[in-house]
Amino acid sequence: MNKEKILEIKNLSQHFKLDKNTVVKAVDNITFEIYKGEIFGLVGESGSGKSTLGRSIIKLHEPTSGEIIYKGNKISEKKIYKKEKKFLKKNMQIIFQDSTSALNPRMTVGDIISEPLKIQGIYNNKEEQLNKVYEMMSLVGLDKSYINRYSTEFSGGQRQRIGIARALCINPEFIIADEPIASLDVSLQAQIVNLFKKLQKKKELTCLFIAHDLSMVRHISDRIGVMYNGKLVELAQANELYNNPIHPYTKSLLSAIPVPDPKYAKIRTKTIYNPSIHDYSDDKPKWIEVSSGHYIYASEKELCIYNQKIDKLGLKPDNDGYMRNIVKNII
Repeated sequence: MNKEKILEIKNLSQHFKLDKNTVVKAVDNITFEIYKGEIFGLVGESGSGKSTLGRSIIKLHEPTSGEIIYKGNKISEKKIYKKEKKFLKKNMQIIFQDSTSALNPRMTVGDIISEPLKIQGIYNNKEEQLNKVYEMMSLVGLDKSYINRYSTEFSGGQRQRIGIARALCINPEFIIADEPIASLDVSLQAQIVNLFKKLQKKKELTCLFIAHDLSMVRHISDRIGVMYNGKLVELAQANELYNNPIHPYTKSLLSAIPVPDPKYAKIRTKTIYNPSIHDYSDDKPKWIEVSSGHYIYASEKELCIYNQKIDKLGLKPDNDGYMRNIVKNII
C-alpha cells in the first residue's frame, strides 16, 4: 500500500554563523519524510537540533540549504512559500517548547485561543467562535472560567495547555509539537498524548512529535528518528527501534530510560556513547537502509561489521522485514 507523503525533507541544513570563524551546524544534511496520518517521533539530547529542525520546517528559520516539500509544494523556495503562505498558515501549526514566551501576557486565554480563528476568518459570528474556544479548553483540561484570565496567572503546565489549544483550534493537517508534554504532570501527559492519538485516528492528524521522554515517544509514535549533534543517526518503526537499536547513540539513549523495577534497575548496565569510536577520516558516513524502513547513519566499514555480526548470529529479517532479535554492540 502506497502511503501519501505529506512532508518531505531533503538534505536540509540549518547553520548559524557566530563570527568569521565559527559556524554552528544545528541541523546538518537531514533527509526523511512524514506520511499522512502519521505521528513521527523525534528524540535526542538537549542541543541536538530537534527544535531548530521543527522551526526550520515551519519557516521560522530560513534554511541554509536543502528542500522542504509540503503536499507537493517546495515551500523552501521563497516564491512558492509566499504564494502558499495563507494555505500553510492554516494547515501547519507549531506548539512551542517555551510556553512563557509563546503567549502574549497582555492577552486573555480566550483571546489567545481565538486569535487563529479571527485571522483565518473561520467563524462568522462571535457565538460560534466562543463555543469553539470553550471546546478546545475542555479538550486540554482547562476550566471554562479561566477564559478571561491572563497567561501570567497560570502555572507552566497550564500555559502549555493554552498553547496546545491555540494550535489545535483551526484543525490543522500537520502539527509540529515541540516538547508539548514536558512541563505537564503525569496524568496530564497521558491526557494530551491520548488527545493526539484520538485526533490521529478521527481526523488523520499528522504530527512531528519532539520529546525527551523516550517511553512516551514509543507509545505515541508510528516511526521514530534519533538526532545527535545536528545529524539524524537512526530512523525506524517505533517497536523496531526499541527492540533492535543499531546505532550506539540510540543504544545509549534507550539504556537511560527509567525502569519502574528497583531490582532490575540495580543490575542493568547503562551504555555510554563515545563519538570518538567512529573513524570517518577516510570512509565517510551516509544514510543507509539496513532493513526495510530501518535507516542508520554509518560508514561502509561499520555496515560491513553489522552484516558480519548478523550472519555470524544467523539472524534473518522476518516477514515484515525487521530484525526482531536484539543485536548487541553492532557497530
